[in-house]
Amino acid sequence: MGQTPVRYECAVDVDAITAVDMHVHLEVDDCGHVAMPDDIMEASAKYFKAAERTPSIDSIAETYRGHGMAAVVFTVDARTQLGHLPNSIDDLVAGCARHNDVLIPFGSVDPRTGPDAITEARRQAEELGVRGFKFHPSVQGFDPSDEQYFPLWAELERIGLPCIFHTGQNGMGAGLPGGRGIKLKYSNPLLLDDVAAEHPGLPIIMAHPSVPWQDEANSIATHKANVYIDLSGWSPKYFPESLVRQSNNVLSRKVLFGTDFPLITPDQWLKAFADLPLKDEVRPRILKDNAVTLLGLGAERGTGDAGRGASAGERTAAGGAA
Repeated sequence: MGQTPVRYECAVDVDAITAVDMHVHLEVDDCGHVAMPDDIMEASAKYFKAAERTPSIDSIAETYRGHGMAAVVFTVDARTQLGHLPNSIDDLVAGCARHNDVLIPFGSVDPRTGPDAITEARRQAEELGVRGFKFHPSVQGFDPSDEQYFPLWAELERIGLPCIFHTGQNGMGAGLPGGRGIKLKYSNPLLLDDVAAEHPGLPIIMAHPSVPWQDEANSIATHKANVYIDLSGWSPKYFPESLVRQSNNVLSRKVLFGTDFPLITPDQWLKAFADLPLKDEVRPRILKDNAVTLLGLGAERGTGDAGRGASAGERTAAGGAA
C-alpha cells in the first residue's frame, strides 16, 4: 500500500544565493487538489490581485532559481475548520527534494486533531525531513495560547524546528460574508507570547506585519529571544513605521525576508524594499543572514543534516537575541 515517502535533504549553497524567502505557498499537489475551498482561493486572488494563484512546485523552483534565491515552501492543514483536506504535504516535500538547491519544505498539521497532530508532526519531521512547520490560527480556527495545544508545542520544541504562525490581518476570507467564518482574533500576536514563554526552545516566526497589532509584535520579538518576524504579505511601502524603525536597530537580527508568493512576487517586494530607509548593514541581514542562522543552513555540510534548525545557543551566539 502506497509508496515510500521521499525524504528531503537540504542542498542549498549559502554562498550561491542572495536571499532566503521565508514565506512561499504551494497550494496545489500532483493530483490537482488545492489547499482550500474554491471560494476562499478565489477571494484571496482578488484581494491580492494575484496573476497566478496556484503555481506548481517546479514553477516555484524555477522562479527562485532564476532570482538566485532559496525559498521556504509550505501549505496549511485546516481540515477541521474548513472541512477540506490540504494539498499533499508528501508531494510538497518530494517536489522540494527535486529542487533542494533552492527549496526548503515546512510541514503543517491541524492542531485541532489532537494527538493525531503530534503523531503527524513527528512523521513529517522524522520521515519526510521537513525543516519547520506552518500554522494559521485564524484559518485553522484555534487559539495558540489555549493549553490544550501545549502538548503539540512541547513536541515541536523537542523536535527543534522553527514554526511560522500567521499574525495580523487576513487575506483569506477577505471580502466574503462574515469573512467566511475566519476570526481575526486568533491572529493577535499576543497569543504567541504565552507559547514563546512556556516553550523557550521553540523558535517562533510571527508571519507578516501584524496590523493592527504591530506594537505588540515588536515588543514580543524584542523581549523573547526565540521569536522572529517575517515581512511577508505586505508591500514594504505599506510597512508600519514602527516596524521599519525597529528593524533598523533592536530587531535587525530578528526580522526575515518573506513575500507571500505567489500572492506577492519577489520582484514586487524587492522593488519596494529598496526604498525603505534601512542601514546598509541591515539589508543583508533581513534578506539572507538572519534566515541562514535561524534555519542552520550550511551549518553541517556533508553530514546529511545541513538545513536543520540551529540550536538556541547557536542563534543567540549569532546575535538572534535582541
